[in-house]
Parts: sequence; structure tokens; C-alpha cells
Amino acid sequence: MDPNSGHANGGHPVSGSGPGPVGVGLGGGLPGGIPGGRTSGDGRAGVRAAYQLTEHTPVYVISVAAQLSGLHPQTLRQYDRLGLVSPDRTAGRGRRYSARDIEQLREVQRLSQEEGINLAGIKRIIELENQVTALQSRVAELQGEVASAGLAATQREAAVHASYRRDLVPYAPARQSSALVVWRPRRRGE
Repeated sequence: MDPNSGHANGGHPVSGSGPGPVGVGLGGGLPGGIPGGRTSGDGRAGVRAAYQLTEHTPVYVISVAAQLSGLHPQTLRQYDRLGLVSPDRTAGRGRRYSARDIEQLREVQRLSQEEGINLAGIKRIIELENQVTALQSRVAELQGEVASAGLAATQREAAVHASYRRDLVPYAPARQSSALVVWRPRRRGE
């Protein structure tokens, strides 16, 4: 599991979602978007307020994930072996799929069926999309650092200007001289 994103696939999403059962997916289930969950008045889960489900939380066993994605469980196992969609594992090594994993399964199926791309090509597409996502997040991080460095420089500059003494200094114009100076270069040996 990737510690940064909390996702088994290394935090690398696949964009888009394919066709699937109506009312199922990231917001499906009972109120609050939590399968079988309840919400309190403020929108949090009423059963376990400390445990919040996200689209990356692994909750679906392979049979449910197969139904939600419209694929056969054996296809899900094959995709896992090939590294296309790698769900989290329980202590007993059972697969647990998140809503994001199901979205990825649908995308893999769409690319395979509608676009005619083989599984090796799909894997490469996923890898490239993951690289783009990682680079976009790095660019955003660097832009934030540049902005904060610029702000810090502006604050330092303002502090220096604030430290200037505001005394009046008399201005005396420079005297102009009309003296002529003759320059004679030294000769060698002198």
C-alpha cells in the first residue's frame, strides 16, 4: 500500500470510468456514500465517526467487485496477476477492492473492449498516466514552494526597508572643477 495515497496500486489512478450498474460506484450505497452506513446530521458516518471511508478504502470482496465492475472474478484475478489493478489484501491474503479499484477495472475493460488495446498496452497506458499524475503533483508541490519562497523574500525585503532610518540627510551638490590634468605615461626604464 502506498503511504502517500493510501492505495494499493501505488497511488496511481486510471482516469475515467466505464459502464457499470446504475447507482453503484463512488457515491453508491446508503446515505453518506458508505455502503451500509448511516450519516449523522453533519454528513459523517454515524456508526463509526472515527473511521471515514474514501474511494481508496478497500471494502469489497472479489465477488462483489466482480458484480460492480461487470467482470468475472477470474478476470479480476488475472488483472491482479498482471499488475493492471492490484487490490489490497487482508491478513488472510483475500483481495479487498476499493471504489477506485472498481473504477480502474471498468477502465481496463473499456480500453480492452471498445478501443481494442491488448493488456500489455493497457498496462503501459496505466503506467504513463501514473507518471503524468505523479509529475503533475510534483509540479504543484514545486509551484507551492516557489510561491512560499517568493512570499518569504518579499517579507524579508519589507523588513529591511522597515529597518531603514528615516533621518534627513543634507544634500550637497558636487563641485565642478575646471582644472586640466595632463597625463604622461611613464617610459620604460624610468
